[in-house]
Amino acid sequence: LELTAVFVAAGTGLRLGWTVIDPGPLSRRAALAQQGRAALGMAIGLALVLFVSGLIEGFVTPSGLPTWARITIGIAAELAFLAYVYILGGRAARAGDTGDLTAVERSAELPTAA
Repeated sequence: LELTAVFVAAGTGLRLGWTVIDPGPLSRRAALAQQGRAALGMAIGLALVLFVSGLIEGFVTPSGLPTWARITIGIAAELAFLAYVYILGGRAARAGDTGDLTAVERSAELPTAA
């Protein structure tokens, strides 16, 4: 589970870095702000995943449970994470949710003085 979280975090960092290289139609500042807000949500979610992974590593791994039970708990945690990503993440992606603010919430970005 922790390796999956690290890989997802690395992908998020690469996406943020690519925004600096190719911001698209937006200015670099606006594109980086947009991707940074989405990356912040990913970082918070991944911190929760790493917390759960730490609980498993701290309490399940050294426990006296049989090996098959410890492996089953690890596999169940990984499958629960992947199901969350593919089911709820897929639903959000199909709905067009990027993790950024809506246009109404971003209205404060416009300059107020010339």
